[in-house]
Amino acid sequence: MTSGPHVAILLATYNGGENLHEQLASIAEQQYQNWSLIVSDDGSSDATRSILDSFASEGHDVIVLDGPQNGAAANFMSLLKRFAAYAPAGAWVSFCDQDDVWLPDKLARSVAALTNLDAAVPALYCSRTWITNEQLQGRRLSVPRPRPLSFRNALVQNVASGNTILLNAEGTRLVNEAATQTSDVVIHDWWTYQIIAGVGGALVHDDEPTLLYRQHEGNEIGANDNAKAKLARIAMLLGGRFAEWNRLNAHALSASAHRFSPENQLLLQDFTRILNMRRRRSWRVLMKMKLYRQTRASTAALWLALLLRRL
Repeated sequence: MTSGPHVAILLATYNGGENLHEQLASIAEQQYQNWSLIVSDDGSSDATRSILDSFASEGHDVIVLDGPQNGAAANFMSLLKRFAAYAPAGAWVSFCDQDDVWLPDKLARSVAALTNLDAAVPALYCSRTWITNEQLQGRRLSVPRPRPLSFRNALVQNVASGNTILLNAEGTRLVNEAATQTSDVVIHDWWTYQIIAGVGGALVHDDEPTLLYRQHEGNEIGANDNAKAKLARIAMLLGGRFAEWNRLNAHALSASAHRFSPENQLLLQDFTRILNMRRRRSWRVLMKMKLYRQTRASTAALWLALLLRRL
């Protein structure tokens, strides 16, 4: 299928040669064929560049750029800042990880989910995934998202898995513009979720998985679908790392606060205030804000983090 918007697939690579062939093959086999691949390679020393060159030689529309060599988040953000020079006007954007495998209807399904929405409204699509081991075996479904996606959720939790994200043309324009004006971010997909939610954009979460999410030691973040992983995330939340992330996010979002709806501007202001506020006052402000995570246990951990001054 070639009709429909052009999708610029943004792929960040770094020494991904071991699994890159399978990911590229799954892109080539997409039912939706109106795409181009824009890659930022972060100085790979393995076969990554030659694999990309070989894929391009097969007739695929591929651009390979040099990355900033400052980690995955910076690499993806550099793509968001630069891709427009290499993509058709009005293109949509899809994020891509180097070691996943897309299901054949991944692009078709995500494009269809956003096609009938108001084109003037920034929109983000994301979905569940099939989590697998390194050999793509032992499929298990990623955790559901039982509560609505919103800015109140996005401030304190990233639930938009970056490897599944698609942005419509207006969402693409927005994050491209915002990326050129922002500072360092925790991770590109969380920041993107926060930006689209902050402006009051459309947020679509698909309960159907669209790719195989390969788990291995090199995962930048990894899945959060079992008791051990969830306990590790809660420990991270209570151990101080979450507090570091919140401050980094708040600073990055301040550059786009003028784009946000009035309600979300106030939420960001209150959120920034409670990061440095005395506990008694911050408790009252957090109650008023009605922030939430996707489960009761995780939301309870949020309140405990505030109590322990780890927010």
